[in-house]
Amino acid sequence: MILFELRCSHDHHFEAWFRDGAAYDAQAQAGEIACPECGSAEVSKAIMAPRINSARGEAVDVGEGARALRHALRELRRAVERNCDYVGDRFPEEARKIFYGEVEPRAIYGEASAEQAVALEEEGVEVGRIPWAPLED
Repeated sequence: MILFELRCSHDHHFEAWFRDGAAYDAQAQAGEIACPECGSAEVSKAIMAPRINSARGEAVDVGEGARALRHALRELRRAVERNCDYVGDRFPEEARKIFYGEVEPRAIYGEASAEQAVALEEEGVEVGRIPWAPLED
């Protein structure tokens, strides 16, 4: 069984259970699903946050956790942009210059491939990799 959040043509939202996605598709195509508020059979799936069951069997709303994580990643990005120098794709060479004392130490950020980041770490250069979340949805 699968639970879908649905929306009618009048923007009323409601939930309905189906045996599987194919059952929903067949019923929607046949006009067999109707909005409980207005009776419209023009129904489509609405965007919904996934829900999973915890080990104890209780439902967990992943959507709230995902929103909090996105917010935290955006705040992290803002802090990095505010407090560090952007060096772009020169990140590996700039990080090495700082590590080996060739330039004044400073906080930097930029781009590096996974291979470049591993090479820096193998040299002893501390590298942090963070997902670069967009500032807007």
